[in-house]
Amino acid sequence: MNGRNAITIVSMMVLVGTEVFAVAIAAGWAIAGLFDLGDRVGHVLMGVFSLFAAWIMLQLWRRATSIEPLRTGTVAPRR
Repeated sequence: MNGRNAITIVSMMVLVGTEVFAVAIAAGWAIAGLFDLGDRVGHVLMGVFSLFAAWIMLQLWRRATSIEPLRTGTVAPRR
């Protein structure tokens, strides 16, 4: 396992993940408040946006590990 690449990817995922999930929750809260939809709909919107944020994080993980491989001896594909 390539420790340096692992630390880089995990650090990037924590930084970006915090921002993405904060935006998802804030967007659900703001939309529910703006249109006066109530707490229940606000929580549903937060959940839906958080699922979208999780999908974004999965895509980011896949791209990051393809550029900086976690296993030694593997070569990143050229584009």
